[in-house]
Amino acid sequence: KEKGLKEWVAIKSDSGDHTKWGEVETMLNMAAERIKKMGGKVELADAGTHQLPSGETVLLPPVILAEFAKDPKKATLCIYGHVDVQPAKMEDGWATDPFNLTEIKGNLYGRGATDNKGPVLAWLHAVESYQATKKEIPVNIKLIIEGLEEVGSYGLFKLIKKRRDSFFADVDFIVISDNVWATTTPALTYGTRGSSYFFVEIEGPKLDLHSGVYGGSIQEPMADLIALLGSLLDHTGKIQVVGVSDDVTPLTEDERKLYDNISFDLEEMKNVVGVKHFLQDTKEEVLMARWRYPSLSIHGVEGAFSDPGSKTIIPRKVTGKFSIRQVPNMDPPDVERKVKEHLEQVFSTLNSPNRLKVTATVGAKPWVANLQDSQYVAGQKAVKDVFGVEPEFIREGSTIPIAQTFQEETGKSVMMLPISGHDDGEHSQNEKISRYNYIEGTKLFAAYFYELSLLH
Repeated sequence: KEKGLKEWVAIKSDSGDHTKWGEVETMLNMAAERIKKMGGKVELADAGTHQLPSGETVLLPPVILAEFAKDPKKATLCIYGHVDVQPAKMEDGWATDPFNLTEIKGNLYGRGATDNKGPVLAWLHAVESYQATKKEIPVNIKLIIEGLEEVGSYGLFKLIKKRRDSFFADVDFIVISDNVWATTTPALTYGTRGSSYFFVEIEGPKLDLHSGVYGGSIQEPMADLIALLGSLLDHTGKIQVVGVSDDVTPLTEDERKLYDNISFDLEEMKNVVGVKHFLQDTKEEVLMARWRYPSLSIHGVEGAFSDPGSKTIIPRKVTGKFSIRQVPNMDPPDVERKVKEHLEQVFSTLNSPNRLKVTATVGAKPWVANLQDSQYVAGQKAVKDVFGVEPEFIREGSTIPIAQTFQEETGKSVMMLPISGHDDGEHSQNEKISRYNYIEGTKLFAAYFYELSLLH
């Protein structure tokens, strides 16, 4: 089965550079041909155009909308996946050529092996396994496969909206396998955090100044910015912006219990990350801080002197960058308003002659599913069938906007069913999927079709 994965990994479908979207299209065409060979009906749907920062408008790669033979008596499952990848070069520190799938000790190394080409192929293998044994697939299968997930899925949200009453009209369930287990135990993912990104700009004198000449006589933009960034968080990681955490969904006893059986080793995690301690003391608190509570991270300062060596400059304009990961019941526009009010209030206490400008981008909403939903019941049974254990119910600390978009736009049930290992290194050097996860993951998907059909 890894022959197919080897062919797919060999295509450098890095979506980060629009001049290389031809490779992304090559990859989409290869996937489309594969589905057609399996007897699927494929449409390469037009995703429209995109305006680049330069102002130039470019055509977007198409989106695959595919379906297999339909039986109106069966439930219809729509599988989402993507075939674009993050950039990768040998000199980034790869041990093997990132675009030549290489097996070492039961692991298949290559860019896209786990994110997300391997899982997409595993879904196709699950369909093929039914076909090969001449067994009827117990659910109707549809697929939506895109090539721009790694850059924000341009055009996809509009396409979903446009096809809500056609392609998605008869869909009952939507499943996503584009994330990883939290530990070595199989998992079902029921939530993700949203995200808003902020730029706080302080502009002062009309040019950079010599600190020997002007130092001590002017209010420096950098000092204002440090005061503002320092006002956002306390030393325990608590967000200091008034009201930002007011809407966080309260923790219920049932939800708290989900954390008990997650086999997460705090000491091992400290070693992996290379820290002496986390901001919280227990496994449960650390996981909740990463999954179900908001967090604020400061990412950098533009315009400041950041090269090696010393340079005695007073920068005229500096921009601080930070983001807030949001959780259910928080609303991005509301969070953005509160952050701006907070920064303006703190700035007013500085009595600074400099100019403050706060802007926000992204505003991706968080997502949470209902664990009583029949997809989760079927997923739980399928994990038990294949792995012989109960799955861990986990959340994802990062943002996967597509889940919330599917839920909002189509009104259908959405589940994340990962098969990737917690150490697969998606987006990192030496990304891999283990042969075990790839094969057992395919069995999991096939079992899931069956369990879902029983519940429908």
